[in-house]
Amino acid sequence: MIQWSVRIALVLYAAALFSWLLGGRRWERAIRGLWSAGLLFYLAHAFAAFHFVHGWSHARAAVETAGQTKELFGVASGLGLWLNYLFTIAWTADALWWWIDEIGYRLRPRWVRVSVHAFLAFMFFNGAVVFGEGFSRWFGLLSTPPLLVVWLRSRAAVPRVE
Repeated sequence: MIQWSVRIALVLYAAALFSWLLGGRRWERAIRGLWSAGLLFYLAHAFAAFHFVHGWSHARAAVETAGQTKELFGVASGLGLWLNYLFTIAWTADALWWWIDEIGYRLRPRWVRVSVHAFLAFMFFNGAVVFGEGFSRWFGLLSTPPLLVVWLRSRAAVPRVE
């Protein structure tokens, strides 16, 4: 449950981003569905991990996170756990905003949209590629370059208003 839920969340996240960058508003309902489904699978992953691995203990989760960080980077830090909490809040708030106030969501300031997506992308890349393994790592490695190309091409196609 822990691995499959995060794998499905990762695929849905990437599908939502590709659809959003390629289709924009014309596929908005489908994109919102992918975005929300990805969130639900991510939440299932987080709840399953906290239940089955950490016994609903923040302290145990912090020790595990610090151990993984030390193994990879040589520094025992629980910061990643707090970033995961922030990630959960950010994605949940973003999806809820989209459902509750579609027009306000669409009109939100560019810096908000960019900040949210930059943070979520950073966390997904780290979760899939840096800390992930197997399918998640390969999917993250293979989907990141095309996503960057599509994002860069979509930015170039949008006229700038100064």
